[in-house]
Amino acid sequence: MDQDRIIDIQANAEDTFNEGNLRPRWLNEYIGQEKTKEKLKIFMGAAKTRGEALDHVLLSGPPGLGKTTLAGIIANEMGSRLKITSGPAIERQGDLASILTNLHRGDVLFIDEIHRINRNIEEVLYSSMEDFALDIMVGKGTTAQSLRLELEPFTLIGATTRSGMLSSPLRDRFGVLITFEPYQPEELARVVTRSAGILDIAIDAESGMEIGRRSRGTPRVANRLLRRIRDFAEVCGEGEITPQVTQEALRLLEVDALGLDKEDRRFLTIIAELFAGGPVGLDTVAASMGEESRTIEDVIEPFLMQIGFLARTPRGRILTPSAYRYLDIPLPSRTLLD
Repeated sequence: MDQDRIIDIQANAEDTFNEGNLRPRWLNEYIGQEKTKEKLKIFMGAAKTRGEALDHVLLSGPPGLGKTTLAGIIANEMGSRLKITSGPAIERQGDLASILTNLHRGDVLFIDEIHRINRNIEEVLYSSMEDFALDIMVGKGTTAQSLRLELEPFTLIGATTRSGMLSSPLRDRFGVLITFEPYQPEELARVVTRSAGILDIAIDAESGMEIGRRSRGTPRVANRLLRRIRDFAEVCGEGEITPQVTQEALRLLEVDALGLDKEDRRFLTIIAELFAGGPVGLDTVAASMGEESRTIEDVIEPFLMQIGFLARTPRGRILTPSAYRYLDIPLPSRTLLD
């Protein structure tokens, strides 16, 4: 699969470099997720009034919706330092112990991909989150002793794209549970307009809305499209993003009106033409595309299911009538969804 796929919701190196400048730093700058913002205002306000650390927060949802951004905002709003790490980066209990013992009172520890943390390491978190204490074993064999270290009260913010993989004991220790929802085109248009201002590029409302409609409900994709359309406007246009420039740039990027690209269309076409619309197993489709099953499952399928083009069943993947209408291919005489 194209590693530079423009509508991939996973972060790439360019995103990592550019997102820092585009990320809002305060809650009133954060666009979308209105119910989440309402709840957080109350929870953070109450914690500050009591002079306590905010309850531990679990952020779940697909990549690119702003989980890391919101963690930074929470730290800023609470007047706290932010320490960032990820589940796979914590390889030993000592790694976690080093992080926890260096936290100051009220600090925010953000663990991305927390569902990928090792189970043995996860157990160290339990007492840390509940009692702000760290239980570690010193020595080996019959001389081993348990040592309890007191920790400063802190807030753990865990982010996960696969909440179902999180163990129940760990999930239960989070006091604030937040699930991110895909953005509406109007919200993404506001994200694009704000980012265009930071990037110092003029854009009209129609162009912002068009980019929002094709961004698959994801701010990361919206900002990535904006950067590429800005390049087109500066080289082929007059340095301004207009509807004409936007349409031509998106045509060259091969992102259609629904936000689908050539890989999405190839996936749908293979199931429709080679497997009569399904049901077909994931591994079979992956082999036909020359891709890894995990890549298809994580990168291609989620949005196609979200817009109702694909269904997962116990017997395999199935295209819906909507997908056939999109491909302009006649519907098979019989399908499992009839």
